[in-house]
Amino acid sequence: MKIFTTDGVRRIGDRTLEKQEISMLDLIERAASAVTYEIVSRWRPSRRFVIFAGPGDNGADALAVARMLFEQGYRPEVYLFNIKSAHLSDCCLTNRDRLIDVAGDEIDFIEVIQTFNMPDLDENDVVIDGLFGSGLRTPLKGGYTALVQNINNSDAFVVSLDVPSGLFGEWNEGADRRNIICADLTLTYQFRRLSFFFAENARYVGECVALDIGLSDEAIAQTPTDFYLIEREDVHQMVVPKDPFINKYDNGTLLLVAGSYGMMGAAVLAARGALRAGVGLVTVHAPRCGYQVLQTAVPEALFDSDRDELMTSAIDMRRTFSVVALGPGIGTSDETLEAVEAFLRSFRRPCLLDADALNCIARRPMLLRSIPKGSILTPHAGEFDRLFGEHTTDEERLRKAISVAKLHDVTIVLKGHHTMTIRPDGKVYVNSSGNPGMATPGSGDVLTGVIAALIAQGYAPDLAVAMGVYLHGLAGDLAADAVGKVGIVATDIVNQLGHAFNAVMK
Repeated sequence: MKIFTTDGVRRIGDRTLEKQEISMLDLIERAASAVTYEIVSRWRPSRRFVIFAGPGDNGADALAVARMLFEQGYRPEVYLFNIKSAHLSDCCLTNRDRLIDVAGDEIDFIEVIQTFNMPDLDENDVVIDGLFGSGLRTPLKGGYTALVQNINNSDAFVVSLDVPSGLFGEWNEGADRRNIICADLTLTYQFRRLSFFFAENARYVGECVALDIGLSDEAIAQTPTDFYLIEREDVHQMVVPKDPFINKYDNGTLLLVAGSYGMMGAAVLAARGALRAGVGLVTVHAPRCGYQVLQTAVPEALFDSDRDELMTSAIDMRRTFSVVALGPGIGTSDETLEAVEAFLRSFRRPCLLDADALNCIARRPMLLRSIPKGSILTPHAGEFDRLFGEHTTDEERLRKAISVAKLHDVTIVLKGHHTMTIRPDGKVYVNSSGNPGMATPGSGDVLTGVIAALIAQGYAPDLAVAMGVYLHGLAGDLAADAVGKVGIVATDIVNQLGHAFNAVMK
């Protein structure tokens, strides 16, 4: 599914009006109808509803919702902000008149022109925020800041229409975070906005429901974007069924450089992840201390012993593999750092770099230039910041990752609740699967094995990453169903990978 910028959504809306020969008022009626249905399905008319409508089309949505709620037996209180006789949009003006014509004196309707007395709100109230939608270009100011802060300081349940007022649809670097509505529920139109997927914005968005308002499928298909949400149907279309006559060599070979004294579990989990994801042969290069551990825990894998007893000191590429992945649990000792540097300076094919391989590079930043073009880097937030400098938000990391991926011609997998895959051409794939229980030791090692296995089987690296991230998250969701989100361990994720593949192939 595409994720559109605010300008992209506006273009789709305009083309929808043209292709379906409808007016903006008609589209607002659709949006308000969808919002009203969602509200009526959640709350009874006995609840108190307080609606705050701004002077633009977001306010028009809120006024139309007020009218429809009234027609359903609700009695909302409505505040329309036309401060100092600011110009109401044509749609807002029309919906104000429609509301007055239908409801008359049967509801409390206040048009705020100069002064405003904030109504008392408590935990029994539902506030509908229709102040400003995704078209907002500058931070809120003036009396709106006090209104937002009063709403946020109340105990009322807050529902925002389109986006929480004060939040921008994609980049919020210039936003004033003190003056953004903290919604409990955001009812957005047709598409979730990019900003909704950043951790720092979760407290503003709350639960998010995307309402279908009948935007033109043709317009959606023809409007370009660099952002995509990866869902089950996308992965279903990517998966290639196995040829019944294949052998294990057709499924590719993987060299996994992983593990060290005290961290052989990382090698075990990565190897298991790769095997569960269908790779033909896995060879694990690890220090000699890992021999018994690996051969016992993963008898299906081959073991290639380093010359050192405790750590990786050399990566000897005596054979050719379909893909090489290195990093899980290798540590960052001086000997291992030298081995990683020697590998990167001599190996010219794309590879997968994770965990301690990235931490080694962070110790010698000049090694970034030695990473083979087309490689895949899979950092979590801490590893990313060690590589590319401190960042305070997910948005900052994404913007940096987009520039770094292009500069070094690599794919970056920013791991998190909504793991984001950034290609060198600037395309970004946002993952939709997974749950908080997957924030557990070894989960990332499993993901390394899954992605490497898919590349080994012949999937294009960008597809392999998007598929691998989704399947890994889906396996985590299945594990949560089996053991609960609190009790998930990385082994549970591994054990559900086969079921995850089966689920997307149906």
